[in-house]
Amino acid sequence: MTVLAQYYALTKPRVIQLIVFCALIGMVLAVPGVPSWHEVGIALVACLGIWLVAGAAAAFNCIIEKSIDAKMKRTAWRPTAQGELHDTQTLVFSATLCAAGSTLLYFFVNPLTMWLTFATFIGYAVIYTVILKPLTPQNIVIGGASGAMPPVLGWAAMAGNVGPEALILFLIIFLWTPPHFWALAMYRVEDYRKSGLPMLPVTHGNEFTRLMVLLYTLILLAACLLPFIYGMSSWLYLGAALVLNAGFILYAYWLWRDYSDALARKTFRFSLIHLSLLFAALLIDHYIW
Repeated sequence: MTVLAQYYALTKPRVIQLIVFCALIGMVLAVPGVPSWHEVGIALVACLGIWLVAGAAAAFNCIIEKSIDAKMKRTAWRPTAQGELHDTQTLVFSATLCAAGSTLLYFFVNPLTMWLTFATFIGYAVIYTVILKPLTPQNIVIGGASGAMPPVLGWAAMAGNVGPEALILFLIIFLWTPPHFWALAMYRVEDYRKSGLPMLPVTHGNEFTRLMVLLYTLILLAACLLPFIYGMSSWLYLGAALVLNAGFILYAYWLWRDYSDALARKTFRFSLIHLSLLFAALLIDHYIW
């Protein structure tokens, strides 16, 4: 890769795209009706600021986990794992992105969004990556709080507060994260065993992890009904939520009854479709309702 491509890879672009998308959903839902051009401008700046700080957290994560990444097939290609970018270069890059994003959010959006985004940076880059991930098999559950923050950040950017609606969106992503990530961890279990990370399939075995995936998808169904129950959405969203969660539960059930790496991979991929379409349904419902 070119040097520019190496730095771009540090930001984990695919993950960042989902983060910004979820933040954008929070922004849209926080604005009743069609947003004004002024609100569109704030949303664009907020998306850029959140992208920069999230990219900074991803780059910092690459420094901390470079030795672990080098042992895992899924991550061995990263520039830090390959030694193509040194720690100092990556740290300066991370600090620059974080400073730029925080400045944009503080001065052009609002201080609340900046502090929440910075807290998310600390939660992911330090509390999750440095403390939780190497110490407990519940790392992805506790650390999932950072990953669930994007819609809260988006809501705060437009509303200037954190309302119950934002917390419902947070809860959905928080409960979605464990079955999503454990599906990946099951078919990558040997990578995690080599890395020394205490992921659930390594510490508690495949069968227990499959049961946890199934149970979490059932709890997730309840959380996904909250937007309708609270009055955030109409029957359109409810129908989409029921269909998508039924699909996720079905995949989890199949995985529990008859495991295969191929099925775990399909479950992981469906989980991405599930969250994307669920939030897209919320977005469409917001304007039709």
